[in-house]
Amino acid sequence: MNYIICLIILVLIHFGLWKMFIKAGRPGWEALIPFYREYIITKLTGRQSWWVILLIIPILNIFIGITLYIDFVKSFGKRSFLDHAGTVLLPFVVFPLWGMDTTTSYWGQSATPEFKEKYPFKKNAAREWADAIIFAVVAATLIRGFLIEAYMIPTGSMEKSLLIGDFIFVSKVNYGPRVPMTPVAFPFSHHTLPTGGKAYWEGIKLDYHRLPGFEKIERNDVVVFNYPMDADAPLSRPVDKRENYIKRCLAIAGDTLSIVNSQVYVNGKADVNPPESQTTYYVKTNGTDLNPQTLLDMRIEGMRQSETEYIFTMTEGQAKTVSAWANVEAVKPNIAPAGVYDNQIYPHDAAFPWNVDNYGPIIVPKKGWTVALDSTNVPLYERLISVYEGNTFEKRADGYYINSEKADSYTFKMDYYWMMGDNRHSSADSRFWGFVPEDHIVGKALFVWLSLDEVGNLFNKVRWNRIFMGID
Repeated sequence: MNYIICLIILVLIHFGLWKMFIKAGRPGWEALIPFYREYIITKLTGRQSWWVILLIIPILNIFIGITLYIDFVKSFGKRSFLDHAGTVLLPFVVFPLWGMDTTTSYWGQSATPEFKEKYPFKKNAAREWADAIIFAVVAATLIRGFLIEAYMIPTGSMEKSLLIGDFIFVSKVNYGPRVPMTPVAFPFSHHTLPTGGKAYWEGIKLDYHRLPGFEKIERNDVVVFNYPMDADAPLSRPVDKRENYIKRCLAIAGDTLSIVNSQVYVNGKADVNPPESQTTYYVKTNGTDLNPQTLLDMRIEGMRQSETEYIFTMTEGQAKTVSAWANVEAVKPNIAPAGVYDNQIYPHDAAFPWNVDNYGPIIVPKKGWTVALDSTNVPLYERLISVYEGNTFEKRADGYYINSEKADSYTFKMDYYWMMGDNRHSSADSRFWGFVPEDHIVGKALFVWLSLDEVGNLFNKVRWNRIFMGID
C-alpha cells in the first residue's frame, strides 16, 4: 500500500510539472528527467544554471531544491504564503491543479530584476513573520534531521563517561544521515506531542535508506540509536520514532562477543575498558564509618549492607582509592558467577545460562551472513528475522518456516551491533534485549556542550570542566 501511495504521489507531481512546462513553452517530457528538469527550471526562473550542480550535495540540495521550486511557481504568479506552503508540502496537489487551471499562465523569469520590477509584490508584516518562521522551522528541521542534533543524558547508564545532565551534540553525518522513514511528523517532537498523543502520522512510510557518511561504526564508538524494543506492543512505534538510547558499541557486524567475569572479549581478545566506566564493588570496613562527604565528592553511590559491608558503584580508579583508605579491609568487584541463569538476560532462554557478568559467546550478524536454523541459535536470531527484517517465522513439527516456506537457514539483510553502557551494572543494554539493527542507528556522539549537576543551586550547577569535552 505504501508503494502504491508513493507511486500515485510521484505520478501527480510529474503530471502537474508536465502541464506547467508546456504552459512555459517547453516540451512536457523535460519535466520527467531529474536534474535536466531542474536545469530547465533555472532557465525558466532566471537562476544561474550552475545551481544544478549544488543538487548533488547532500543537505544543501534540499535548500537549493526548495528555492528553485518556489522560484518556479512564482514564475506562474503563485506568490502567496499558501502557494509556497503547498509547493513544499503538497506538490502532488497544487502542481496538477495549476497545470490544469486555464487561468494560470507563465509570467516570466521570477528571479530577475526585470520580473520584480514588472510584477512588484510587497509582503505585509504578517507575511514577513510567517515566512521567517517557516524558514526557521524548515532549516532547523533539516539541520536536526540530517546534520547534528542535541541530546541530554537522562540516565546513569553511561556513567562516569557521560553524566546525568550532560548535554551532547550527536552527528548525523559521520555514519550518514538516515532518510526519515516516517516523514510526516510534528516539528521538533520525536514520538509524542507535548499534549500527549502521537507526533507522527503513519499513513506514509518509507523504506530504510541512509546517505553516504564519513565513516563506519567502529568498536567503542559512543552511538545514539533507536531502542529496538519499542517495536513491541503496546508502543509499536516505527523505527525512527522509537526512543533514543546512547551506549557504547562493543561489537560490530561479524564479531564474536563474550563476557567472562565482567571482562568483555571481542573475537577472543579482551576489550579495553573505558577509563571512566564503572561497576559495583563489595567493600568491607573495620567497622569505622566511611566519610559520606568524601563519597559525595567522588560521586560514589551505593548502599550499606551491614555495619561493615557496603555495595558501591564506582570506577576501577575509585576502587583503588577506596581500597587504600585506612578503615577499608577489602574491595572486590561484585561479579555474578558463571553458569547462573538470569531470566532478564537475552535471549531469555534457560538453555543459555547467562548473566550480566558472564555472557556468550554470541555472533553479531552481518549483512549477507547465512546462519543455520536449529535449536542452538534460533532463540538468538528469531527476533531479528521476524521483527527487524519483516518476515513471518514459525516453528512447526517438521522444522522452521519463514514466510510460510520451510527453511533450514537464513541470510541476514542488515548489519547488527552490540551496545553496552559504561555503567556495567546499571545499564539496560544488549545484554537484556539483544542486537541493534543498522536501520536503528541515529548518529555518533561528538562532545558535551553543556553539563548541569542534579544538585547545587543556580550558580554552581554548571560543571565547567565538562564543557566542550570530547566523547571517547
